[in-house]
Amino acid sequence: MLMDNNKVMIVGTGNVGASIAFAALNQRTAINEIVLTDIVAEDAEGEAMDLRDALAVAPSHLKISNGTYKDAKDCDIVIITAGAAQKPGESRMDLIEKNVKILKSMVTEIMASGFDGIFLVVSNPMDVMTYYTLKFSGLPAEKVIGSGTLLDSARLRQRIASFLNVNAKSVHAYQVGEHGDTEVSLWSVADMGGQNVTELLPRDTLEGISDFVKNEAYQIIEKKGATYYGIATCVLQIVGSILNDEMRVLPVSSFDEFSGTCFGWPTVVGREGVLRRLDLKISENEGISLQKSINALGEAIKSVENKV
Repeated sequence: MLMDNNKVMIVGTGNVGASIAFAALNQRTAINEIVLTDIVAEDAEGEAMDLRDALAVAPSHLKISNGTYKDAKDCDIVIITAGAAQKPGESRMDLIEKNVKILKSMVTEIMASGFDGIFLVVSNPMDVMTYYTLKFSGLPAEKVIGSGTLLDSARLRQRIASFLNVNAKSVHAYQVGEHGDTEVSLWSVADMGGQNVTELLPRDTLEGISDFVKNEAYQIIEKKGATYYGIATCVLQIVGSILNDEMRVLPVSSFDEFSGTCFGWPTVVGREGVLRRLDLKISENEGISLQKSINALGEAIKSVENKV
C-alpha cells in the first residue's frame, strides 16, 4: 500500500534531479517532503542546503533534506535520475549497459529499505531502464512508471501550436514508442479544438514537425550540454497525477504485456500508478512505425539481459 506522506525521493542530484527539486519548490505541489540522494553525498547535501535557502520566499511549503537509500522506506515515489549522462553525439541507447548496471545496485538497495511505493524512472535509455526497474524491484507492473514520451509530446504540442498560432495547452497530440530515435508521432489522433491537425497543416509541415521533435534533444545537448528544464516539469506533472489521484492521461512508459517491453503510450495515471493503457485507433503506417520502435526496444533489452 502507498503511504500518505506525499514524500518523494530523488535519486541523483545532477542537472535533472536538481531541476526536478527546484521546479517542485517553485510550484504549489502535493509534495510534502523531498529527500535528495546521490552517489556523491556532498552534492546531495549541498543541493538540499541551497534549495532550503529559498523556502522562506518560495510558493511551496515542504521539507527538503538529503539522505540515503534507507530513507526510501516511507516514500510514496522514488524518482530515478541517476546514471551516466548523454554526451554530444551519443544516443540514449549508447548508455544502456553502464546505466542498467548502475540501476541494479540502486534498486536493490532501495527495495532493501522496505520501499513499497512507485518508481518513476527518468534515466536514459528510459524505456529500457523502466523495464529493468520492474525486473529488479519485483514490484507489480502498475507501480513502475517511466517518464515516457511526455516530454516528446510536450515538444510536439508546442511545435504544432507555433504553426497554428494557438496556446499549446489547446493542442492534444502524442509522441509514442521509444523515448528516442524511433519514436512516432500519432497524427491520426492529434487535434486542436476538435479539428484534426492533419486537416490544418500540410503533410510536409507535419513531417518537419516530427523530425524537429525527434531531434531537438540532440540540438539542446550540442548547444548547452544537457536537457533538464523540460523533463523536470514533465516529471512533476506525473508526480502530481499520482499524489493527487488526478487520473490524467499521460504518455508515460509502462509494461506492455503483449510485447514484453516498456514504451511510451497514453495511459491513465493515478494514486496507484498505472491504471490502464488506452486502446487507440491509429493508422496502419503509425502501427508499423510503432512496431519498429517496440522491436528496437526489445533488442535493446535483450542486449544486456545476460550482462546484469
